[in-house]
Amino acid sequence: MRTMGRGRFVWVWAAIWLVYLGEPLRDAWRSDDAWARDLGLATVALFGVVFVIFFVIMRKARFTGQPIPLVARWAIPGVLLALTIGVAPAVGESALGMLTYVAVTGFFTLPMRPALVLAAVLAATPIVLPHFVGGWEPQYGLAFSIFLASFAVWGVVQLITRNAQLTAAREEIARLAVADERNRLARDLHDLLGHSLTVVAVKAELAGRLVKLAPERAEEEIADVERLARQSLRDVRAAVAGYAEASLAAELAGAQAALTAAGIEADLPDDVESVPADRRPLFGWVVREGVTNVVRHSGAKRCRIRIVPSEVEITDDGHGPSEGAAGRGLAGLRERAEAAGGSLTIGHAPDQGFTLRVRVP
Repeated sequence: MRTMGRGRFVWVWAAIWLVYLGEPLRDAWRSDDAWARDLGLATVALFGVVFVIFFVIMRKARFTGQPIPLVARWAIPGVLLALTIGVAPAVGESALGMLTYVAVTGFFTLPMRPALVLAAVLAATPIVLPHFVGGWEPQYGLAFSIFLASFAVWGVVQLITRNAQLTAAREEIARLAVADERNRLARDLHDLLGHSLTVVAVKAELAGRLVKLAPERAEEEIADVERLARQSLRDVRAAVAGYAEASLAAELAGAQAALTAAGIEADLPDDVESVPADRRPLFGWVVREGVTNVVRHSGAKRCRIRIVPSEVEITDDGHGPSEGAAGRGLAGLRERAEAAGGSLTIGHAPDQGFTLRVRVP
């Protein structure tokens, strides 16, 4: 908001510089020729208005990084130079002071090299031109003023450009941060809810079959469904808060329950203490996603999970996920593995089943 406020009153800063038009205005007012006086006053006033308008427009274009049309780049200092030449017959030698504005505008509109050449030519003009115009004296002080003003505006232009680049960089960083957070949330919700809802669906189906055959077992399964639903709600809240993690031991217990409910024989490790603590969350996510895919897509009868300190492998005797199935989950799992410096591989097992493996060297 403060930047916008400064931009709104930038014309005031530009108008302050018009004080240097005082000398041409004075000489025009003192002219004995009424036509020359009126022409001089009108031209100098028009020069000041054009300079302020162009300055505000060009500063905004520089700050926002908007492209300036090539014609406008040259036309703007060209118009000011034409007005300077036009007022010279009416005000005389004092018109040379208006060259400072032309040099300043050139740094806002032209590429750096042409702007430097233009400034050098304009700075030399108060020294060289009087040798060809009778009654004019070389103005070394004005030449130095043009040089000094050009150098100052060059610094301002560089500052504006750097600020624009910094603003653009901050916006890009913010955009990437938002995109990264969206990807994290989408990945966590997929991994959390995909597994939980799969187990809920399997247990609800099992409870439906057991209602008449074994009511007590059905009640147990329904109780598990309720527990899983509440746990899923806690997991979603944790994911939204940004600290959702998977416990390897808890995921193995959940995998046992999910596979059993789905009628799949489970071969799971009994101990995970050998796995380094910093790798257990990642391996927990692998178990969760891998078992979800086995239950939902594989059609397997048997599933084996093998865990060693540097690797977790999930193998089944099914046909694996169909093309396009579980794509988001595996993509998210690959991101987690790569973030931990590991790698994910998938493929067919030796017995024509499916294998999911994550290895962290």
